[in-house]
Amino acid sequence: MPSKFINSLSILLLLLLLLCVQSQSRKALKHRNSSLRDPLVNLWPLPKEFTHGAQTLTVDPSLALQTLGAGGDSKIVVEAFERYKGLIFTHRGNDLLKYDVGKLTVVVASDGDALEFGVDEKYNLYIDGGIGRSIISGATIEANTVYGALRGLETFSQLCVFNYDTKTVEVDKAPWYIHDEPRFPFRGLLLDTSRHFLPLNVIKQVIQSMSYAKLNVLHWHIIDEQSFPLEVPSYPDLWKGAYTKWERYTVEDAQEVVNFAKNRGIHVMAEVDVPGHAESWGAGYPNLWPSPNCTEPLDVTKDFTFEVISGILTDMKRIFPFGLFHLGGDEVNTGCWSSTPHVKQWLEQHNMTTKDAYQYFVLRAQEMAISHNWIPVNWEETFNTFKEKLNPKTVVHNWLGPGVCPQAVAKGFRCIVSNQGVWYLDHLDIPWEGFYDSEPLEGIADSSQQELVLGGEVCMWGETADTSDVLQTIWPRAAAAAERMWSSREATAPGSINSTVLPRLHYFRCLLNHRGVPAAPVNNAYARQPPGGPGSCFAQ
Repeated sequence: MPSKFINSLSILLLLLLLLCVQSQSRKALKHRNSSLRDPLVNLWPLPKEFTHGAQTLTVDPSLALQTLGAGGDSKIVVEAFERYKGLIFTHRGNDLLKYDVGKLTVVVASDGDALEFGVDEKYNLYIDGGIGRSIISGATIEANTVYGALRGLETFSQLCVFNYDTKTVEVDKAPWYIHDEPRFPFRGLLLDTSRHFLPLNVIKQVIQSMSYAKLNVLHWHIIDEQSFPLEVPSYPDLWKGAYTKWERYTVEDAQEVVNFAKNRGIHVMAEVDVPGHAESWGAGYPNLWPSPNCTEPLDVTKDFTFEVISGILTDMKRIFPFGLFHLGGDEVNTGCWSSTPHVKQWLEQHNMTTKDAYQYFVLRAQEMAISHNWIPVNWEETFNTFKEKLNPKTVVHNWLGPGVCPQAVAKGFRCIVSNQGVWYLDHLDIPWEGFYDSEPLEGIADSSQQELVLGGEVCMWGETADTSDVLQTIWPRAAAAAERMWSSREATAPGSINSTVLPRLHYFRCLLNHRGVPAAPVNNAYARQPPGGPGSCFAQ
């Protein structure tokens, strides 16, 4: 009884102190808007609001974790703290008699850890050594959910820097008061494992690196016309379409990816691209092909085709809990449908053109996904071809060029931006500035329509990327888009990005390198190239 009473008083006292600090920091924010454009603040992505001082604080290598609130002691938080502690304290240093920051307090209001679309990711971060205006000594992260706490831990880790002269980890420019939340709920990266198989540990490396830039959706383009590497228990011969028997993912592998991502606050959105991009399906079930000479699109005339799709979706629902599911629908060349006798006859019997059959196929697949309580996502060709017929729940995924999202939201559809001219990572000639200058809300002035833009996604298509170069191709350009999707529009449009943004991006690229992520130099004329000669990581 006494211990519970003391604990309650401690929590109450801390919350009162946090309210006091919040009040102080809000007042300070009004006078420190210029800090949003401070090129010397090495945080990526830039927080929504922050103030800092001029003190330097030392951080105890035995940094302790104190958890408070209903969800503070979540396994997700505790394990993340240990991960970040390992990233912060990578060097053996001096042992001081006293450190300014010896404890990190994490307060999480909610006791749930369901990772649902739109989950609250905002957090407040306070760091003070007790010498400044704060009445809290140490560091505190305050969040409504464990996922907000994860974002706060990332920011805290970026503020902790090893000083080689003093051989201590320090937080410069203290005290810090940060209030942060993402601009968009969907901040994605597409990873293609069909064109080249990526081992499980490489996928995990990609997910881990995504968390450093606060990206939160891995769009897993698992299968395509070239290979079908995923196990589907309902139709076990489908993965005969894998390149080899050593380049496959079991159900357990996929579940491991989802769980690994969840522990880092990252959703996994799977894609089954239909009716095109599906030639590999026929390696195990040739009846899915209209004929041996017409191997895609899938045969629209057979119930078996839709039975297989239903089986895939049923099995995938057990693996992928994310509320959005990608059904593809792009680049569907229906020419061989009209030249295959039994398909041509079926079209005539149903008084359909091939365009009608394409619509019929997409809409039927959408109904299946919706029956599993998924929100269907389709590439923009479906909207461009038959927008009036799409299910109103459809999320339109732009890729061909600008202008589609403004049209989609004007019709009441939600939209994801991935304009290939600026956000396709396999386009090696797009420099970091192209990724950074791309604005998801371009051409959308109405605020109610702007809310229909869920966010964006950079796409790592795999034709020329495999284990040997995929991470170098993703980073650091993906980070440029990540800040665009996280930080406020005002903060990411500060004038000359070469003086206000580039130094921070150099710093973040070096941070990735120090954390074991092989991010390529920022200033390459072509992405993923090695350095052209000797030089500092901070200037290449």
